[in-house]
Amino acid sequence: MVIEKNVSLKPFNTFGINTTATLYCDVSTIEQLKNILAEHHTNPLFILGGGSNMLLTKDIEALVLHINLKGTSILNETDDKVIIKAMAGENWHEFVLWCLEHNYGGIENLSLIPGNLGTAPIQNIGAYGVELKDVFVSCEALHIKSQKVKTFTKDDCNFGYRESVFKQDLKGQYIITSVNFELTKTNHRLHMDYGAIKDQLKAFNILEPTIQDISKAVIAIRQSKLPDPKVIGNSGSFFKNPIISKDEFDILNDNFPNAPSYQISDTEVKIPAGWLIEQAGFKGKRFNNYGVHSKQALVLVNYGNAKGKDIFELAKLIQKTVKRIFNIEIEIEVNII
Repeated sequence: MVIEKNVSLKPFNTFGINTTATLYCDVSTIEQLKNILAEHHTNPLFILGGGSNMLLTKDIEALVLHINLKGTSILNETDDKVIIKAMAGENWHEFVLWCLEHNYGGIENLSLIPGNLGTAPIQNIGAYGVELKDVFVSCEALHIKSQKVKTFTKDDCNFGYRESVFKQDLKGQYIITSVNFELTKTNHRLHMDYGAIKDQLKAFNILEPTIQDISKAVIAIRQSKLPDPKVIGNSGSFFKNPIISKDEFDILNDNFPNAPSYQISDTEVKIPAGWLIEQAGFKGKRFNNYGVHSKQALVLVNYGNAKGKDIFELAKLIQKTVKRIFNIEIEIEVNII
C-alpha cells in the first residue's frame, strides 16, 4: 500500500477535469482500508470511487482513497431468486452484464450507468423506471473514525429520489465496501413503460423481450443520447428531474401545454429537467471548451481541458434561467467538489 504525492485526478473522474490530489492511495482490500483509516482518519480524507458523479472544481488537499475492492459472489439462491454480494470497486455496468449473462433480472434497466458499485446506494441510482432500492437488500460500510463494519438494511438507508442516508445524516461518516442485491431467476418483471424502451424494442423487431433485450434497448437509447465519457468528458445527467405539486403543474401546463410530465402520486408530478433546459435555449450551446450536449440537455460536457469551476458556473446559469422562465427549481445531481 503506497501513498503517492501530487497525483493528477484527470484519469479518475469521467468529466476529465485535471486537478491534483495532495496525497493518493489505491485501496484493494478491506484490511488495507482499515489500516490506512486507523492511521489517517483524523486527517482530511476524500473517498473516490468510479469518479462518475462528481465535478472537481479545485485541487484536493487531502488523502484521496481510491476504493478498488473487487469480487462478486452468490450468498443464497432458490429456484426463483438469488442474493448476490458485490464489492464496492466493481464497475456498475460490468456487474449488470455479469448478472444478465447468468439470467439474473432486476437491474437491466440500469445498464450503461457509469461509475462503480459502491457509490450506487449513496445516490440510489435509477433509470427508465427502476431504482437501486428496488433490488437492494443491504450493504456493508466501514465507519471512518472507528473502522468498525456496519450492515445497513434498506430501511436504514432511507432511500429517496437520488437520495440516501449516506448523502444526508451520515454524509462523510462511512465508506461502503459491499452491496447485497436480490434478483430474479425466473418470472422476471419487465419494466418497459418508461422512456422510449418500447419504441426501441419495436425498432429491434422484438415482440417478446427478455431481460437481455431490455438491456440492449436501454444501451441503444443511452448511446444515442449520451456521450461516451472516454470521448467527451461528462458525468451523465447533471440535474435531477424536478418533482412539483399537481397545482404547480396545472399552472405550468396552462403556460406550456406541451410540457411532458410523469405523475408519480395523486399530488406530485415529475417534469423532465432536460426539456426545461432545452426550452430555456441551452441544448447544444457551447462555451469554448465546455457546454451542454447537443443530443441531451441534461448533460454538461468537457470538450477538452475545461475547468470544473467554469462548468459549475454554467450549471448555475441554467438553474437561474429555468427558474426565471418556468418558476421551477432544478437541483444539481452531480457532487460539486
